[in-house]
Amino acid sequence: MSKELFIRTSLQREWLEKLLKYEKDFKEDSQENDKQSSFPKKNVNKLVEMGYTKLTLPVEYGGEGIRVTDMVLLQETIASLDSVTGLAIGWHQGVVGELYEKKLWEKEKLKSFAQEVLNGALVNRAVSEAQTGSPTRGGRPGTNAVKKGSKWVISGQKNFTTMSPVLTHFLVSAWVEEKQGIGFFLIPRDSKGLSIKETWDVIAMRGSESHDLVLDHVEVAEENFVELNHGPRGDKINGWILHIPACYLGIAQSARDYALKFAVEHSPNSISGSISQLPNVQSLLGRIDLELMKARHFLYSVAEAYDDAERRSHITNELAAAKHIVTNSAITIVDLSMRLVGAKSLQMSNPLQRYYRDVRAGLHNPPMDDMTISKLAQTAIKEAENK
Repeated sequence: MSKELFIRTSLQREWLEKLLKYEKDFKEDSQENDKQSSFPKKNVNKLVEMGYTKLTLPVEYGGEGIRVTDMVLLQETIASLDSVTGLAIGWHQGVVGELYEKKLWEKEKLKSFAQEVLNGALVNRAVSEAQTGSPTRGGRPGTNAVKKGSKWVISGQKNFTTMSPVLTHFLVSAWVEEKQGIGFFLIPRDSKGLSIKETWDVIAMRGSESHDLVLDHVEVAEENFVELNHGPRGDKINGWILHIPACYLGIAQSARDYALKFAVEHSPNSISGSISQLPNVQSLLGRIDLELMKARHFLYSVAEAYDDAERRSHITNELAAAKHIVTNSAITIVDLSMRLVGAKSLQMSNPLQRYYRDVRAGLHNPPMDDMTISKLAQTAIKEAENK
């Protein structure tokens, strides 16, 4: 199905055209990177060279100041070309977008880091830990920050550090005892005591190299103590997190396109014409496009509501619901695509088996399905009680 309905601006069309010029390049190493659990460095380097990674910087800081809706459209497109590239660069885009929209840091720090981004810096938050589980559930970090002299000394270990091979900066959460809160520290990659422990061994998003980040008494300057939170960050509305469902929507689109191409080209000698004329195949294709349509319209509707300041104030659980709907629809779309293609979809050389594995990773990106459903119920109950 066409995305023309969702292209609203010349900037969107310009960047879609730029990205699609590299469709072949982005796709060509996907299978090998998956097989070797190797990060798509060439793809990410190309995005940096193109200026893609500075799009979410506001215009006053030298960027393009794109909106969440723009990001969703572009991230979906990248993920349809290569899922790992889409998920990885999405974290950078989302972090930068949130930082500058919400002005989470001091003005001078935002200004200096913007220059780093303009020069090619890549950043991601490092928050997950083995003992705390998902940070959105409110666990206190085991990573600690202690003030010694004029610097903070940080020790701990983070897992699921997506894009670890190419990150230039890590935005690390740590418990700050003397502040009785969770602090975030901007730590450059070349900091003494910082290392990457290669622990990534999963069946989904294998090439993301989401290894462990190890911090062994890393000294951080006071100016890099950039945020302090006394409550869960997940309670704050952040539309930039929609890069997550955008990624899985892109994977679903790829699975659908493969299945459709297979249907119109596959012509066994048991029938006249291609299998696309068979009622059961058309039923699968129709269900696939219905799921895709439902997911895309909901995601873009929520993104557009977030970009509208007046409508944003009415958002409650729509961001989480968008992630829930899109990721689960994406799983359904890939499953239906594999049913259509049949046993060939299980061959290691077939991209559908990779989409099948990668798309399930969405279930484990925040927010989790059970939390979304629970919050929907709690909000409904609260509204009823307040009437």
